[in-house]
Amino acid sequence: MKLISWNVNGIRACLTKGFEGSFAELDADIFCLQETKCQEGQVSLVLPGYHQYWNYANRKGYSGTAVFSRREPACVTLGIGAEEHDKEGRVITLEFDTFFLVTVYTPNSQNELQRLSYRMQWEKDFLHYLKTLEETKPVIVCGDLNVAHREIDLKNPKTNHNNAGFTDQERGCFQTLLDAGFVDTFRYFYPDMEGIYSWWSYRFSAREKNAGWRIDYFLVSEALKQHLQAAAIHTEIYGSDHCPVELVIDL
Repeated sequence: MKLISWNVNGIRACLTKGFEGSFAELDADIFCLQETKCQEGQVSLVLPGYHQYWNYANRKGYSGTAVFSRREPACVTLGIGAEEHDKEGRVITLEFDTFFLVTVYTPNSQNELQRLSYRMQWEKDFLHYLKTLEETKPVIVCGDLNVAHREIDLKNPKTNHNNAGFTDQERGCFQTLLDAGFVDTFRYFYPDMEGIYSWWSYRFSAREKNAGWRIDYFLVSEALKQHLQAAAIHTEIYGSDHCPVELVIDL
């Protein structure tokens, strides 16, 4: 089974930059989007063979997630059951026979870390949500987690230390996820690979210089580790300031 996750930074904009071609080329069994930035009825995507699920933020043109799945899930849940978080359309959960698939767009701590305290509460509540799911069956979680875990996960770690996405607090929360039994699938296959990123600023020709960050992930419950087959980051695919990330798993 091939899974893809992609922060499209606005699906309407991405559609004008070749999204449908990339979607067909990637040929995923489940395709997850973050930061769709649309409301219901603003986008009509014809994707034969896929079931579509969307979670919209209350605020127009902000956040939002979507999942397109060839398999029809037994159940679909929007949000994590916490009102203060769920108004931003950040999480979709699909339940299948043997696993949960969760796509997430983690809140950004923003300039001058204005939202860091909220982010810390989010991290606590989201981990609790994942571990509650895991009591029933294993979990695959994917999306833009808005954090570079290690120094090799971004081009300029020293100058970005304590900037949003590379604070000690955010990195610590990601480590807590791993300590709680989740596996960073890209690092499972490529533990020390450098220079592979999933997001680049639109400023300063960052993508041309490969001055990027790896902030898009597939994590899986420890129980699924034996089923992992491959992981990839599709740096060759454009259309957003992020590129798609991939997981192949035998389920």
